[in-house]
Amino acid sequence: MKEKLAKIKSMAEEALGSAKTLDTLEELRVKFLGKKGELTAVMKGMGALSPEERPKIGQLANEVRDFIGTALDEQKEKLLAAAEEQRIKDETIDVTIPGNRPKKGGKHPLTSVLDDLKDIFIGMGFSIVDGPEVELDYYNFEALNIPKDHPARDTQDTFYINDNVVLRTQTSPVQVRTMEKQKPPIRIISPGRVYRSDAVDATHSPVFHQVEGLVIDKGITMADLKGTLELFAKKLYGENTRLRFRPHHFPFTEPSAEVDISCFNCGGEGCRICKGEGWIEILGCGMVHPKVLKNCGIDPDVYSGFAFGIGLERVTQFRYDVTDMRLYYENDVRFLSQF
Repeated sequence: MKEKLAKIKSMAEEALGSAKTLDTLEELRVKFLGKKGELTAVMKGMGALSPEERPKIGQLANEVRDFIGTALDEQKEKLLAAAEEQRIKDETIDVTIPGNRPKKGGKHPLTSVLDDLKDIFIGMGFSIVDGPEVELDYYNFEALNIPKDHPARDTQDTFYINDNVVLRTQTSPVQVRTMEKQKPPIRIISPGRVYRSDAVDATHSPVFHQVEGLVIDKGITMADLKGTLELFAKKLYGENTRLRFRPHHFPFTEPSAEVDISCFNCGGEGCRICKGEGWIEILGCGMVHPKVLKNCGIDPDVYSGFAFGIGLERVTQFRYDVTDMRLYYENDVRFLSQF
C-alpha cells in the first residue's frame, strides 16, 4: 500500500509539473483525486488492512492528497500568470506604427456658400437672426400684407398644419418678429429652410433655403438698397459683376424689383449658363411696404427700409455651375466630395 501511494505521488508530481493547459490540469485532478481516481481506489482498499496499519496508511494517503492538491493549485497559478503575460503581449499597442487615418469630410456646398454670404453681410454691419420654421399664418402672410384671399398665397401652395399654422414659405416672418421686438435702426439677415408645395425637378424642391435681408432706419432709400446689393454681388462673384434691376411686384415691398447679375461665365456676351441672355436672375427686393411697417408698430412717416430675398440653392448653383439642385440633397459622395 505504501508503495502504491508513493508511486501515485511520484506520477502526480511529474504529470502536474509538465501540464501546459488548465484543461490538462483538470484531467489530472480527476485522474488522481476524482471519485474513480487512483488515490480513491487505494483508499477503498484500506478495509483489508489490520487495525494497526490503517492509521498510518490513512495519514500517508492524506499527505499524498494534500501534496497533489497543493501541486494542482501552484501549477494553476503558474498557467494563469503565463496566460495573462501572453495576453498583455498580444494586446500591446505599438504607438510607433502609423495608424489608419480617418476619412476627412468637408463642408456641404450649401453650407460653404451660406458662410460666405454671412461673412459678406456681417462685414456690412448686418446681424444674423433665426426664427421658427413652423410659423403662424399671421407672421407668414398677413403681417406681410398678404391677406387671406390674396393671390400670392396660391403661388406658394403652402403646407398647412392647421388653418393658423404653416410651414414657413419664406424667412420674411423673422423680419416681422424682429421689427416687433426691436426698435430701428435694424440691419439683419435671416437664413434658413423654407417650404413650398413644388414638384421636385432640376430647379424646384419642396424644401429649400433662403437668405433674406432687412434694413430699417431713418432716410433709407432705393439707392441704399442698390448699393448694398451691388457690393454683395461684387464680393460674391467678382469686381466686374454688374447688376440690373427689373420692376416687379411683391405684396410686402413697394416699389419692388427682380435683380439680375451679369453672367459671371461670359461677362454678358451670352453663353449656356445664362441661356444666351448675358444676365442671370439672382434675387428679389424692394422698399418695405408702409403697411408692413405699420403692422409691426413702426411709423412709416419716420422710418423707411428695404428688404431682399436670396435663394441659397440658386446662388450655389451659379457659384459651382450645378445644373440640378436635387444633387444637393441626394447625399451622393461622388458629388459632395468635389467641394
